[in-house]
Amino acid sequence: MSTTTKRRAVISFENMSDELAAAFAEKYPKGYTDYFPDLVKYPKPDGTSFYAVTVEIPDAIYLVKIHVKTDDVEDLERWLESDDVDDNDGEGESLPDDNISQYSNGDDDSADA
Repeated sequence: MSTTTKRRAVISFENMSDELAAAFAEKYPKGYTDYFPDLVKYPKPDGTSFYAVTVEIPDAIYLVKIHVKTDDVEDLERWLESDDVDDNDGEGESLPDDNISQYSNGDDDSADA
C-alpha cells in the first residue's frame, strides 16, 4: 500500500498557477459568494491572521489566501458618529430604509385575509 502524501502549501489568490486557478474555478464556479461558507481564519505566529479556502489539485493541497476586509473599530466609530448621512442626498454609506412594506409584491396580504 502506497502512502504517498500530497504536497501542502499556502498561496495568495492573486498568485495561483493556471492549474490551481482552474481547480478553484471548478470548486467555486459562482465566485466569492460560493467560498464564504468554506472560508477559515488561520492564525500566524506573529499574532496576525489570514483567511483561506482549501483547494486540491492532483499533486498538492493548497490553502488559497483570500483577502477579507474585516470591520475596523475606528472606522465603525467614525461612521456611527458622522452626521453627514442626510447631506449626501441618500448616496454613500447610509442605513437601509426601514420601511420594508414598499418591497412587498402583494402576495403576503392575501394570506392574512
